[in-house]
Amino acid sequence: MDDKLSLKGKSAIVTGAAGGIGGAIAKTFKDAGAQVACVDLVVDKIGRDYLPIRCDVSSEPETKAAVAAIAKTLGGIHVLVNAAAMRDPTASVTDLDLAAWNKVFSVNVGGAYLMSRWAIPHMAKAGGGSIIHIASQLGTVGTPGRVAYCATKGALITMAKAMAADHAGQQIRVNTLSPGAVETDRMILRFGDMKKARKALGPKHLVNRLGLPEEIAAAALFLACDASSFVTGSNLLVDGGYNAV
Repeated sequence: MDDKLSLKGKSAIVTGAAGGIGGAIAKTFKDAGAQVACVDLVVDKIGRDYLPIRCDVSSEPETKAAVAAIAKTLGGIHVLVNAAAMRDPTASVTDLDLAAWNKVFSVNVGGAYLMSRWAIPHMAKAGGGSIIHIASQLGTVGTPGRVAYCATKGALITMAKAMAADHAGQQIRVNTLSPGAVETDRMILRFGDMKKARKALGPKHLVNRLGLPEEIAAAALFLACDASSFVTGSNLLVDGGYNAV
């Protein structure tokens, strides 16, 4: 492996690590040499090669305790990937009640805020690091029935830019990674099976297919490691051309 694509000697946190994209990122980081803490509500199936941490990322005390435990166990924190996201209801603003709206924001945006809040001091102590918020192609364009999701993913994109400005002096880079539709269990939950998801969403991408979790993980590795040392405050679209036209 190219030294610039290596995470050897680094410690990384991946939230939403029990999911398709989060799980692929955790594996890719481990394969690149990192120690990886996998944070999720469900950690039963996380392998022994990782540090499993059960945590509700919308909880201030749980996130604070989780980050402290990870830093102590792994000896520091160099990379944080905020991939945790809840399954949002399909609804417009007139159909979505305030509690549901707030819940989506508390996980998708609040979780990224809380995990970053606690991780940044450890990164600064380590001499710098990389924070990656997993946003979406729907953070820059809209789609019917996904108002809460689109709003949270757009918020992550501008949040990363502000964080990049705030923490550049601490040698901490902050970026967003925006996947297109990816073949994960979320597609099955929304469409019933993957075949229907491919038929419905594949043609919306210029490459005429859905993405694979491993393709998103490869982009996350780029943003996490020294190969992207000149990249901060950016939104990396890995969307098969969804936003191009």
